[in-house]
Amino acid sequence: MNPRIFVLALSTFSFGSSAFIFAGLLESMAADLGVSTGAAGQLQTAYVLASALAGPPLAMLLGKLERKGVLLTALGLAVVLSLVCMVAADFSQLLGLRAALGAIAALAGPAASTMAASLVPPERRGSAMATVMGGMTIAFLLGIPLGSVVGAAFGWRATFALSALLSLISFIAVALATPKVEAPPPIKGGKLAIPTALPLWAATFLAFGANMTVSTYIAPLIRLQTGITGAGVGAFQIAIGVGSFIGLWLGGRSADRGKGGLAVGLAFLALALGAGLHELELLGGAPAGPATYAVVCSAILIAATALFAIMPVVQTRLVEALPTAAPMALALNGSAASMGQALGGAVGGAMLSGFGGPALTSASMALAVSGALFWTLTAGRVKRLATA
Repeated sequence: MNPRIFVLALSTFSFGSSAFIFAGLLESMAADLGVSTGAAGQLQTAYVLASALAGPPLAMLLGKLERKGVLLTALGLAVVLSLVCMVAADFSQLLGLRAALGAIAALAGPAASTMAASLVPPERRGSAMATVMGGMTIAFLLGIPLGSVVGAAFGWRATFALSALLSLISFIAVALATPKVEAPPPIKGGKLAIPTALPLWAATFLAFGANMTVSTYIAPLIRLQTGITGAGVGAFQIAIGVGSFIGLWLGGRSADRGKGGLAVGLAFLALALGAGLHELELLGGAPAGPATYAVVCSAILIAATALFAIMPVVQTRLVEALPTAAPMALALNGSAASMGQALGGAVGGAMLSGFGGPALTSASMALAVSGALFWTLTAGRVKRLATA
């Protein structure tokens, strides 16, 4: 693999870490800012919602610009905005800054993927783009847990300083180690087949919604289940990173072997199982011990594995069904993922504030089961349309 591909993966790593960098400190942030934990979770909702809404328009507006310049601009702005987040005076300011960061993040992924595709032979483009996307899984494995450790030691504002540092490192690496890449020519021929793509986007939306209903509020849930707070949450967050690696491997193999339909249905059910394990522990009321820790880690691992197993299958189906419109289809799939994250943050916040932890995990299970039913009813139709 071209080493410059791994440099590009740093950009998705830095933005992926930035998206959830303060997740382990949500309760202390809420107390300091004078809002509820559910309200503080909307800082994540604002980020992903802005990313979802801004992504396609910004891609069209800046689509003709040189890709390295776009990526460096996004990383540079991320450094500045993260530092401003660190000194935000109140919750309203922080909410607006998080929305601006989310919009900037929407530029980075497509720019990095386009650069990666241009740096390798055609037969290696898929692997190169997957490596760039893999930066997000490293964020769950290292960046986000590191944020919990730094925040526990120096306060939640320090997590935004860490986010700025990661973006700065990525900026320097991309500036020094990658060449300029001109924008690809416009795609000629082919139309975006909405009836084919809509069920696939919906699957992405529901999968991220189900997962993020719990993951956004992982710190308060872990406190309720185990009593662990602060840096200790990072150990549980590492399980998300491990699960993402396993899920990408399983989903990729299923897609390659043409068994993606069954895999996605099972993965949605696994999402529900992960949420269900959380709820059993919340309702059990037993003192925290090794068994509790094992159940909670298993729940987190299963849910993360399921989410990332779904994504390769959906993306492969989109490319196969819409080869001449694949870039836009994948961009919209990214927006669907961001919208799902926003849904999860909003639903989880409402459930946690109004009804407590068990209601939050029940909502996650409901979304996951809905996803399984939806996929079961539409997967065959998508396949028929794709081969028509």
